[in-house]
Amino acid sequence: MTGADERHRAVLSRLRMPAPVLAALACPHCGAGLAPAGDALGCAGGHAFDVARQGYASLLTGQRRPAAPGDDATMVHDREEFLEAGHFAPLARRITEVVAGLAPDPGMVADVGAGTGYYLRHVLDALPGVHGLALDTSVYALRRASRAHPRAGAASCDAWRVLPLRTGAVGVLLNVFAPRNGPEFRRVLADSGALVVVAPTGRHLAELREPLGLIRVAPDKEDRVARRLATGFAVEGREEVTASLRLDRAGVRTIVGMGPSARHADPAVLRRRISALAETVEVTASWTLSVYRPT
Repeated sequence: MTGADERHRAVLSRLRMPAPVLAALACPHCGAGLAPAGDALGCAGGHAFDVARQGYASLLTGQRRPAAPGDDATMVHDREEFLEAGHFAPLARRITEVVAGLAPDPGMVADVGAGTGYYLRHVLDALPGVHGLALDTSVYALRRASRAHPRAGAASCDAWRVLPLRTGAVGVLLNVFAPRNGPEFRRVLADSGALVVVAPTGRHLAELREPLGLIRVAPDKEDRVARRLATGFAVEGREEVTASLRLDRAGVRTIVGMGPSARHADPAVLRRRISALAETVEVTASWTLSVYRPT
């Protein structure tokens, strides 16, 4: 065995990515396919990308910081703790039902802004013949997403730049509380595919906003999402998904800690406000789930 062969084996042993997922990847610089190249992934154009020891591919490009900063270690810890406690299980079930009804063809589901891979994992559990790719900026989230499911892989990318996927490689694209790059979504999605977008409504966590000083959902949020996707997509269906949460103070801390308010709130002030809440609080979770088809 040559030294190159050994390095190829080494990179593939680190990469937690099924072969169909690797085959769907594309170089974010030139669009060529990716394959083992020495101790990394590379393309015919000579671009090379590291594979982290945790199993995800590092496909960020350029020296600039991503337009949307990734979740830090604390936010990812809170997100994993909250989601694995089952608080957002109703949303995961509904996303899974919708995607199953769409029958992804090709059999690839990509989740842009996947976080820990929680929603992608539920989808793949229900669709035995389908593979998945978790895309995110946060290395802390990707370390978990790379282990989310045996039929999934994970890669770092900036959602506002070129997505590291071949044109038309995706049957269903998931976008849950994440940036929406309309032109790139359309490029990577098959003509027969579908885009599933989830965004919070104005009622989401309404009971916590005033007492904790949380960021409000913009009243025109849904319209802005639709405008961003107006070129290349048409709405096929839209529904509201709701859940009633009964949270103790620890649950409140984690749901705030995993969201955008965590970036803006003073930690000491937030702790004081949470301690002033009742021991358990009833909180409304409310999301808009929209299905878009390519035009």
